[in-house]
Amino acid sequence: MPEKKANFSRRDFLRAAGAMGLGSMLSPVESLSSAKDKLDLDKFQLKVVPTRPFGNTGINISILGLGGAFNRSNQLLLRQAVKMGVTYWDTAEMYGGGRSESAIGIYFEKYPEDRKKVFLVSKCSSTDPIFLAMSLKHSLERLKTSCIDLYLMHMLPDISWIPEGTMAWAEKAKAEGKIRFFGFSTHQNMEECMLGAAKLGWIDGIMPSYNYRIMHTDSMKRAVDACVEAGIGLTAMKTQAKEMGLSADVGKESETAEKLTERFMEKGYTVEQARLKAVWENENIASICSHMTNMTVLQANVAAALSKDKISFKDKRLLEKYARETASRYCAGCAHNCEQTINGEVPISDVMRYLMYSRCYGEPERAKSAFQKIPSKTRNLMVNLDYKKAEKKCPQKIPIGRLMREAVIELA
Repeated sequence: MPEKKANFSRRDFLRAAGAMGLGSMLSPVESLSSAKDKLDLDKFQLKVVPTRPFGNTGINISILGLGGAFNRSNQLLLRQAVKMGVTYWDTAEMYGGGRSESAIGIYFEKYPEDRKKVFLVSKCSSTDPIFLAMSLKHSLERLKTSCIDLYLMHMLPDISWIPEGTMAWAEKAKAEGKIRFFGFSTHQNMEECMLGAAKLGWIDGIMPSYNYRIMHTDSMKRAVDACVEAGIGLTAMKTQAKEMGLSADVGKESETAEKLTERFMEKGYTVEQARLKAVWENENIASICSHMTNMTVLQANVAAALSKDKISFKDKRLLEKYARETASRYCAGCAHNCEQTINGEVPISDVMRYLMYSRCYGEPERAKSAFQKIPSKTRNLMVNLDYKKAEKKCPQKIPIGRLMREAVIELA
């Protein structure tokens, strides 16, 4: 490197990261310290990801959470996450048929000292105390730990789905030291679930879908305020608000999307980083659970978490404009609106999510596997069902009928 050191600011780093990808600046095997020959990182002064209080639990968690279905090959990723301060780790019994939990368990066996640093989250696909107990037992075995910090009922669609006895089971599991906190995740009817949980008085944490498309609605603001008042910790998921779109629209970019990309790149970060930053501006959101299964995405998200740059008023308006223009490509999870019109005969919101997994996450097998769990009778019904009333009720104006028919073909 030349004798005169370059004046390389954090913004310069983010701009370079956005333009060429953090993975190309710091290879997956390369540590930050070994990259000093390329960049003046002493002047850059990287720090670990900041933390925020998680509701009234008395625990601070990293504002960036590591989410995804992990496997044995992700050990370096997990190690680097700890070093960067990304210590909120999210997994679930159903991710990879338990392989994701097992991968984390392998890591804790190799680095037992890191278990104390990690706020470990796992989920069960049931709300029934009997199944919760069975699933927790197996999760603890796979994770090679005696306690899970936050145990969640996964994909809760309605607060009424929580049966009597669940609170007592959760309190017993806490008393036995098997879990520290209890709650649920929710992809649909999030606001109603959050408002209902705030009234229960025993839910510690909730992981709702929460992003720039829905965070400013009056209903979501009320739901967040109610949870804050009740002392419930909130972790945002689905923060990129990816669109499932129509099959003919996949891959197409609008003029506003191009403007977003150009504007944020000029400011030193990507649109994806900007979407994270927009969520972090609400300090009531303790953490973002982000799908990160490779080093490039981890490093890019960490850079966004470390950046002190704020999303400007103009930036927010541009994001809102894009959200309005592409509303019909994104399911906001308000399943009660559409599914009631067809008497709940088809799980419209779930199918929309499976299309998103296939078209936007690049996970067609995961989408097909989930779709195939819908009873064949229901899948056959999907093709000819009249969705006109559902489409009229949808605030996003989504062409529900067309998407349901596309799903039957695409996810078969």
